[in-house]
Amino acid sequence: MVWVGIALVAGLVVGSSIAYLLAARRVRVSIAREHNARKRAQAAEHLAEIGSMTGGLAHEIKNPLSTIGLNAQLLSEAIEDLSIDEQDRSRLVRRIDALGRETERLRGILEDFLEYAGELRLSIKEQSVNTVVEELADFFSPMADGANVRLRIEIDSQNPRAPVDADHLKQALLNLMLNALHAIEGTDSLDGELIIRVEQIVDEHDGQMVQIHVIDTGPGINDETRARIFHPYFTTKSGGTGLGLPTARRIIEAHHGRLELHTELGKGTDFVITLPITLPMNLASE
Repeated sequence: MVWVGIALVAGLVVGSSIAYLLAARRVRVSIAREHNARKRAQAAEHLAEIGSMTGGLAHEIKNPLSTIGLNAQLLSEAIEDLSIDEQDRSRLVRRIDALGRETERLRGILEDFLEYAGELRLSIKEQSVNTVVEELADFFSPMADGANVRLRIEIDSQNPRAPVDADHLKQALLNLMLNALHAIEGTDSLDGELIIRVEQIVDEHDGQMVQIHVIDTGPGINDETRARIFHPYFTTKSGGTGLGLPTARRIIEAHHGRLELHTELGKGTDFVITLPITLPMNLASE
């Protein structure tokens, strides 16, 4: 009986110790989670403050840039009227023109940044995707002709409709089409082609969807570039801002869709936008 009593006491002691250790561990885990949650909240608040500050700073910079650009233009016109040596005049005009070009480039960089970093306010309405693509193609066609690139539009006979913000969708498509045009222009090919294809599909997970393909016959994209192509400020084009493709993906994801890339070296690239035909009930009222 003594041994049984000792065993019971020992069991109680061990059990109490284990219970205490488990309770202490739960407390430590709870404290750690609370600490991590607080740190994440502080980090998110800090990022929001930085985003607000940088957006405000960009707006503040745009105004003096406009003034600089205007004065550069006025200086260029004034120099033309000066009674100075023609060689000196040409040199001054070239320098002023360079100042004007760089000012406009900075304005473009700032506008791209504000477009990428700003809040997206979508005005969702059910639209014919064929119509959206055809309207953008009409606008883009002269640009393609100027680059000696054939623009081909392939619309879906089912005329799929989807809840989209037409202006923002056109903006995303335009960024992809400009990227494709630059890819083709960078080759020696004389038969470059840009294809915009609309097709309604059935996804095994998401059901009825509509896809828009932006296909180019350019050189394709290597693995290193492909891994970074949607990173902000990454670009392979001289003078590019590296925000066109990230902005396009952001717009598509705001539509609860996805933007995917398929490419093959030496054959070309296909950017595929996939959009839902109908939004989930909890999102339809957004």
